[in-house]
Amino acid sequence: MALVKFTTNHGDFTLDIDEVNAPLTAANFLQYVRDGHYDNTVFHRVIEGFMIQGGGFEPGMKQKNGRDPIAHEGVATSKAGLKNTMYTVAMARTNEPHSGSSQFFINIADNAFLDFKEASGSSWGYTVFGKVSDGVDTVDKIKNVKTATTGFHQNVPKEDVTVSKAVIL
Repeated sequence: MALVKFTTNHGDFTLDIDEVNAPLTAANFLQYVRDGHYDNTVFHRVIEGFMIQGGGFEPGMKQKNGRDPIAHEGVATSKAGLKNTMYTVAMARTNEPHSGSSQFFINIADNAFLDFKEASGSSWGYTVFGKVSDGVDTVDKIKNVKTATTGFHQNVPKEDVTVSKAVIL
């Protein structure tokens, strides 16, 4: 397990990254941290009762380029019992299951509908690769910010929720 501390303009929080059950996703995320990718980014989506998402935009909704996408690890993480429960962190992606790159989200509710479901054959879900281990109060502050539509983007904080630094502890 690796610990990653995020310093934001709303306070600090720490993520406990599961390198055992989500090795590809964890390695990808940790490399982005080492590269300084998350420094000077924003949480660009905050959806009440659902999640907060970051890792892909700079202030002003300027999109950052990421590396190539990684393979989806939902099968392995599901078998390990990892679920999209409150304060877990998961890899964001497009409708393509193997499209996760730099963006991630923190669940601010139990979101079982985002879990991998092997029986259905069609619900890839979202790979859980860690959890908030410290700074839940900061996540709670972020989840309560006011949002609006900005261009084509919905649920954007009216005032930037900025990550100044992310470091591996």
